[in-house]
Amino acid sequence: MQETAIRVRSALMKRGLIALFALTLSANGVYMLAAPLAWYGDIAGVPNTGPFNPHFVRDIGVAYLTQGLLLFWAARRLALATPFLIAVAIFLGLHALLHLWDVAAERLPMDHLIIDLPGVFLPVFVALGLAYWCRGERAGVS
Repeated sequence: MQETAIRVRSALMKRGLIALFALTLSANGVYMLAAPLAWYGDIAGVPNTGPFNPHFVRDIGVAYLTQGLLLFWAARRLALATPFLIAVAIFLGLHALLHLWDVAAERLPMDHLIIDLPGVFLPVFVALGLAYWCRGERAGVS
C-alpha cells in the first residue's frame, strides 16, 4: 500500500513538473506569435542576435508552442514522457549549441553566455533531467 502511494505521488510530481515546463515553453511560443516585436525587445540579449524579423520570430514561436503542446500530452501520458522530453531536449540542445557557436565565432560577446543561461541553456538540462526521471514509465503504471 505504501509503495503504491509513493508511486502515485511520484507520478503526480512528474506530471506537475512536466506541465509547468510545458506551460513555460507554450507561453514563450504564444508570446512570440502574438507580439513578436515586444518579445524581441523584452527578452534579454535577443536584439544582439540580429535585426528584428517578425516572420522568423513567429517561426520559432511555432516550434516552442509545438514543444509545449507535446509536453502537455506527455504530462497526461507519462509512458510517452521520455521520448517527448528527449525530442524537446534535442531542439533545445541544438538551439543552445547555436548560441555557443555564435559566441565561439565572435558574433556574440562572451558575456552572452551568462545572459543565455536561464532561457537557453537551463531548459536543456530541465528537459534531460525530466526525461531521465521519467524513464521506465509504462502505460497503466503511471
